[in-house]
Amino acid sequence: MVFPLISFENSFITVTPKLPRIQQNYINPIFCSFQSRNSNNTINNNKPLKSIRKTHILDPKTRTSTTNSGQVSVNNCRGDDDGQVGVEQMLVLCGLGYWVQGFRCFPWLALNFHMAHNLHLHPSTLQLVQNSANLPMVAKPLYGILSDALYIGGAHRIPYICIGVLLQILSWGPLAFFPVASRALPTLMACVLLSNLGASIAEVAKDAVVAEYGQKQKVAGLQSYAFMAAAAGGILGNLLGGYFLLKTPSKTMFLIFAVLLSLQLAISSSAKEESLGLAQPSNHNAAGQSILESIKKQLSALRIAIGEDSISRPLTWLVASVAMVPLLSGSIFCYQTQCLHLDASIIGMSRVIGQLTLLSLIVAYDCHWKKVPLRNLVGVVQGLYASSLLLDFILVRQINLQLGIPNEVFALCFSGLAEALAQFKLLPFSMLLASLCPQGCEGSLTSFSASALCFSSIVSGFLGVGLASLIRITSRDYSSLPVGILIQFLAALLPLAWIHHVPMSQPVVDKEKKRGMSKRTRKNRRVGRVVLSSAFVYRRERESEA
Repeated sequence: MVFPLISFENSFITVTPKLPRIQQNYINPIFCSFQSRNSNNTINNNKPLKSIRKTHILDPKTRTSTTNSGQVSVNNCRGDDDGQVGVEQMLVLCGLGYWVQGFRCFPWLALNFHMAHNLHLHPSTLQLVQNSANLPMVAKPLYGILSDALYIGGAHRIPYICIGVLLQILSWGPLAFFPVASRALPTLMACVLLSNLGASIAEVAKDAVVAEYGQKQKVAGLQSYAFMAAAAGGILGNLLGGYFLLKTPSKTMFLIFAVLLSLQLAISSSAKEESLGLAQPSNHNAAGQSILESIKKQLSALRIAIGEDSISRPLTWLVASVAMVPLLSGSIFCYQTQCLHLDASIIGMSRVIGQLTLLSLIVAYDCHWKKVPLRNLVGVVQGLYASSLLLDFILVRQINLQLGIPNEVFALCFSGLAEALAQFKLLPFSMLLASLCPQGCEGSLTSFSASALCFSSIVSGFLGVGLASLIRITSRDYSSLPVGILIQFLAALLPLAWIHHVPMSQPVVDKEKKRGMSKRTRKNRRVGRVVLSSAFVYRRERESEA
C-alpha cells in the first residue's frame, strides 16, 4: 500500500470550525491510524518556521507523524474501500498454521493405535503416556515471554513459528525413517516430547499474532477463524487417518505429516512481520535494554495483567472446570478397540463427526451466539458437556443395543461429541482474554492461559489414571468402567456451582474501544492544544461548552 504524504513547512496546523470551499476530490475525509515508532521522527524545533505553501483540510480524527525530511507521513491511510494491512497474508499464515495444528490428529491417531496394538500398552499406561507428552506445553508462558521480549532478526512472532515447526519435523521424521525410534518406549517418548515442544512454541506465536493483529487492526473474530481452521484440519486429519491406518503402516502417516510440516515451514519463513503491521523493536530497546531486562519487564506486565479480576476470575473458573474432571480417555479407547473390536475407520470417522459438530458450533457462535450473555452460554455448554459423558455409559452398558442401535453406529455418531463440546467451551474465553489483553503482552497472556489449560488437562488425565487404578480397570476387566463414567459426570457438574465467576458479557471498556467515542465523550472532551510528535493542533472550543 502506498501512503500519501502531506508536505508542509510550518509545524502549526490550524483547523478552523468552518470548512472553506474546496475541490470535489477533497470532500471525503481521510481516516488514518497514528503510527510513530521511530524516535527520530520529530521536527527540528531550531529551524525557522515558514509559511504553509498548500492548505489541507484534515479530519479531526486524522493522525499524523513527522519525518526527518520535514514531511508529515500519514500512515495506514485508507478510504472506505481498502481493508486492513496485510489481511491476506495474515489469513494464509495463521490459517495454514491452525489447520496444521488441527491436522496433528492424523499422526496421533496412528501413534495411539501403534502404542495400543503394537506395543501392547496397558490402558492406564497409554493414558499416562498421552498426558505426560503434554508436559512441554506447561512451559508456554516462558515461550510467550521470550516471544514478547526477544526479537530474532527484527521479528518476534514468525521466527518462533518457524522454530516450532522445525522441532516438529525433527521429531516426526525419525519416527518415519527409523523403526527403532517407534519400537522402544523411551525413544518414542523423546520424539513425542520434542514434537509437543515444537507445537507449543508455534501455538504460542500464532495465538500472539492473532491477538496482536486483531488489536492493532481492530479486527474482531480472528479467534473464530482460527478455531474454524483447526476444526477443518481435524476433520480432514481424522477422515484420512482412519483410511490410511487400514491401508498403510503408521510410519507412512508420520512421513506424510513431516512433509506437510516442511511445507508450512517454507510458507512461514517467507512471511514478513512488517507487512502485517506488527510491533517492531524500537531503537531504545535495541540499544539500551538487555534481554534480561526485557524479560523482567514482560514478567511484571504479565503479573499485572493476571492480577486483574476481569482476567483472573474467568480464567480460574475455566482451568478448574477442566482439571476437576477425571478423564478416562485411554480406558475408553482400549475398551472400544479391544472389547467392541471397532476398527480404525470407525474411530476416525467418529472424530470426524465430532470435528464437524465443533465447526458447526463455531459458525453458529460467530453468527448468532455472540449476543448471548457469556455466563449463560458457558453454563449451557458445561451442562451439555457433562451430559455427553453419559453417552459412553450407554455404550459400555450396551443400552444402545437394547434400543436397536449397533455399537458401530452409536460410536460413530456420539463418541466425539464430548470432545467437541470441551473444545468449543474454550472459544468464548479465548475471545474474552484477547479483548482484555494489554498491548505488548499478547504472547505472555495467551501463552499463560494456554499453559494453565494444558496443566489442567494433565491434572485431569492423571486423576483419570488414579481413578482407573482405584476402581481397578484393567485391559481384561472393564466391569467398573461405568462407575468411573458416572464419577466423571458428577465432577463435570460441579463447576456450575461457582459459574458466577464468569462475567455476563464482555467488559464495557472493550465495547467502548470497539464502538469508538460515544456522543457524551465527544461532547465533554477537552478542547485545547493537542501534541502529536511536536506538531500542535489547535481546535476551537465547542459552542455547547462555551
